[in-house]
Amino acid sequence: MTLTVVGIGGSVRPDSQSERALHAALAGAREAGAKVHAITGSSLALPFYDPQLTERTDNALELVDALRNADGVILASPGYHGTVSGLIKNALDYAEDLREDERPYLDGRAVGCIGIAHGWQATVTTLQALRSVVHALRGWPTPLGGAVNSAETHFEPGGECTDEKVTTILRTIGRQVVEFAS
Repeated sequence: MTLTVVGIGGSVRPDSQSERALHAALAGAREAGAKVHAITGSSLALPFYDPQLTERTDNALELVDALRNADGVILASPGYHGTVSGLIKNALDYAEDLREDERPYLDGRAVGCIGIAHGWQATVTTLQALRSVVHALRGWPTPLGGAVNSAETHFEPGGECTDEKVTTILRTIGRQVVEFAS
């Protein structure tokens, strides 16, 4: 059986550094035999999550359906003022739509977390915030998380990285998601 890993990340700017880092981690999941599905950029421009509303946009329906069917998840957030971006947090709030599912929220799913920021302080606090949200959603953060300082590391289009150590870390996160999901 082929596992599915859903990647959520980036910013509204297409092909952002955080989106490129996400693709590098998804490459590791793909190398480990998983089918991957990335939800990035404008697909994350969702209305503010409101549990009182039952109607969802097409992008919101795609996101919730992808999470519902995911065996594992990889999250990559830019660090905005020391924490997860509003775009990523809002997307994760849509996991509330899974509350009545047999596997509610991210229950039992392996989740790789990557924080990307211009400087170590915001990078590390963003990673920690992602891990906290994953715990709150009943997910299992992988042992290895990614803290990527964009002041020191640059990603090319397609996820190629200027730092071999960072590339190894991100690919390992992708592989860990697949290993723990199986």
